[in-house]
Amino acid sequence: MESFVARHWRMPLAPQGPPPARFSALEASLAPEACGTCHPAQLADWRTSTHARAMGPGVAGQLVEMLTTDPRGALACQHCHAPLAEQAPLRRDTLAANPDFDEALRGRGIPCAACHVRGHERFGPPRRDGSLASAAPRETLPHGGVTRTAAYLKSEFCRDCHQFAPDGYALEGKLLENTYNEWKASRFAAAGVQCQDCHMPDRRHLWRGIHDPEMVRRGLSMSVVEEPAGVGRVAARLIVESTGVGHRFPTYVTPIVVLRAELVDATGRPIAGTREERRIGREVTLDLERELADTRLAPGERAELSYGRAYEGAAAARFSVVVYPDAFYTAFYDTLLRQGAGRGEPDIRAALEDARRSAFVVYESTIRPRSAR
Repeated sequence: MESFVARHWRMPLAPQGPPPARFSALEASLAPEACGTCHPAQLADWRTSTHARAMGPGVAGQLVEMLTTDPRGALACQHCHAPLAEQAPLRRDTLAANPDFDEALRGRGIPCAACHVRGHERFGPPRRDGSLASAAPRETLPHGGVTRTAAYLKSEFCRDCHQFAPDGYALEGKLLENTYNEWKASRFAAAGVQCQDCHMPDRRHLWRGIHDPEMVRRGLSMSVVEEPAGVGRVAARLIVESTGVGHRFPTYVTPIVVLRAELVDATGRPIAGTREERRIGREVTLDLERELADTRLAPGERAELSYGRAYEGAAAARFSVVVYPDAFYTAFYDTLLRQGAGRGEPDIRAALEDARRSAFVVYESTIRPRSAR
């Protein structure tokens, strides 16, 4: 398996080259829609995924100028965000114009072919019954059939884009991207639970994560424990425990999760001066040069926010867990626009609006004064 993964993800990926003469235009195409002709469910899932948006306006807007000022850095970003050789406008070795470049394919992020096609040969997981070989001759099958390997069902297949190398970029001695190692050290790895089991359940091509409320709820246990308090007072603890997340929560530097407690009036509006918060995340400076805090939860760890005060006329005390999946990007894009985003400005503005809209409340509970119950 390791030899297959190393060969399959040898970066940069080689161009596909000319397709076999017997291939139809559909078989030779690298467009996701071509794959979706026979795999419509997978295409429909992929279209809703972060893989499809891996070259969204935030990345694309930054690369506009980077391709001129730092072309090697820009192409390195594409290793994970748009990995096919046909998605790179420049050759990765000479930085000359790439004759294989397909501009329409570049914006498709991580398309089907990025994981499933090498040299126009198709690769994929075993059938659901575990079998690998086809009963029919390969030359009679669409695109020559598929080479099947169990590597597609293992976390190692995801590693190249979700784990920096040991000598990769680190802060405070911790790699910036360390998700695979976090999983490897967890009880989930010991129990044989793979990345795909949570992020591709039933082989769905969804890859849900921190942006998805239901995915977050499945990974956490959240509750409010009320404690003894005098009449007219509230005392409680908001508890968040990482019970179903197979790596640190959140794993990367971009999200922040906020435990919040506050008094609210009868309309549900917060009362000024009553809010208290605790943040969960790995917070770094916008230039990625310094770590400010690391309060992430390892599998099985918990965070608590204790809250106690007099109601003083408030209708209730509200406890909530708020997820900001793009907290870092919100500040980063805003700063980039103020400093000047160059030709990428329209994309960065769109990305900033997307980032601002991404926050959601994943849990909420209220406690009312005793007399009002």
